[in-house]
Parts: sequence; structure tokens; C-alpha cells
Amino acid sequence: MIRVSKVFLFVFILFVLINNQIFAQSVYVLPYPSQMPGNKFYTVNRVIEKVSYFWYFGSFGKSNYYQRLSDKYLVQAKTLFEYKQYLLAYEALLLSNQYFEKIYPYLLSAKKEGKDISEKRKILRQEGLKHIEELDKLKKSTPENFLWIPEETESSDLKIRSLINTSKNIRKKYL
Repeated sequence: MIRVSKVFLFVFILFVLINNQIFAQSVYVLPYPSQMPGNKFYTVNRVIEKVSYFWYFGSFGKSNYYQRLSDKYLVQAKTLFEYKQYLLAYEALLLSNQYFEKIYPYLLSAKKEGKDISEKRKILRQEGLKHIEELDKLKKSTPENFLWIPEETESSDLKIRSLINTSKNIRKKYL
């Protein structure tokens, strides 16, 4: 009886290991969300982020810096959209787009300097695929437009789906 259960357990574990499937488009992993708007350390974090620009040297350093920030603000946008904080999420997605567009010019600069950018290019492609995957999920769960009406100022119409489509197109340029 013990022998039969051991054989059964072995076959079960073997079956689970063999049938392990991966459904994601990209193996690129997005970071855990850092300080979010509303946190008392958020402003301090933004200042540190601006100052850390000077910590990164060279083309590869700057591309890593912008890649990190693009990921950070995409995750922030995703989290804020989930909590229906549409204005803050919209702004975070705009920042992610701006930072993503700054990555490739630094890679081109590195190539002009004679550096091999093939590995960095591959990572950029994986990052773009992962971003598109997350943007597709966001597109399904967000409204097309949202009218933001603050208490004492003008209201603004946030074209959320349009921004998501623009974000996807920005990433597709570099695939």
C-alpha cells in the first residue's frame, strides 16, 4: 500500500512538472509598485528619482534609468486604474510613455559608440511586449472616457482608451 502511494505521488508530481505551461507573451517582470500618490513619501521619492538621473552615466546607464521609470509608472498607472483613481492613473501612464520613448535613443547612442546593444535591444523588446500585455488588460477594465470634475476648477475629459492605444503604439514602434 505504501509503495502504491509513493508511485502515485511520483507520477502526480511528474505530471504537474511536465504540464507546466506558460501563457504570458513575455518573460519580462514588472516591478512591485513603489510609493503611490497620496503617500507622504511620494514627493520625496519623486525628488530622489530626479536626482538619481545624475547617478546613471553613459548610454546604457541612461537607458536603464528610463527603463526603470517607464516600468514604475506603468505599474503605478495599472494600480491606480484598478482603484478607479483615473486622473492620477492617466498622469502616471503619460509619464510611463515619456520615459519609454527615451530608452531607444540612448541605445542608438551606445551603438554609435561601438557598443553591442543586442542584449539591451532584446530586453527592450521584452519590456515592450509586457507593457502591451498589461495595457491590453487595462483596456478591458477601464472606461473609454472619464469626466474629471474637481471641486473648484474646470473639469477635464480624460480619454483613457485613446491614451492606452497611444501607449500601445509607442511600445510597438520599438518591437
